[in-house]
Amino acid sequence: MGKLAVAALRAVLAVVLTGTVFVQASMVWVLFTDPEDETLPLTPLRVITILGMLAAQAALVCVWRLVTMVRRGTVFSHAAFRYVDVVIGAIVAASLLWFAVTIVNAPGQREDPGVTVIMVGIGLAILVVALIVLVLRMLLAQAVARDVEATQMQAELDEVI
Repeated sequence: MGKLAVAALRAVLAVVLTGTVFVQASMVWVLFTDPEDETLPLTPLRVITILGMLAAQAALVCVWRLVTMVRRGTVFSHAAFRYVDVVIGAIVAASLLWFAVTIVNAPGQREDPGVTVIMVGIGLAILVVALIVLVLRMLLAQAVARDVEATQMQAELDEVI
């Protein structure tokens, strides 16, 4: 991965992480200072937003660490799995939080249940992203196994020579 690509990705990650921290802090402030007006269940939506930002932050930090590993050439190691696992968990958490938003929003959509159906579809699409990352994790596992095997074969070859 080139230095420019790494720098650009890190800049985007830093901006997004800063933005999520700002939104999260704002939501915590509003949670305790702004009363509900009873038109929407704002407190549950605010709590879900805060938790969603936390899931996004966890994923962003893990992607940062993975980019660092790619840059150092150490991504094909067992240490990368914990970061990928956290990313998968964060995506699943985001999907579950989206389903929670759908449940909170559903009573207000009785006249138009199509919105709820679309929201469920979006939640399922988020789960599909988690499954795609899981497949990529399996590919990483195969690459790590091949790398270990190649290292062992190189060591055996060095002994023979």
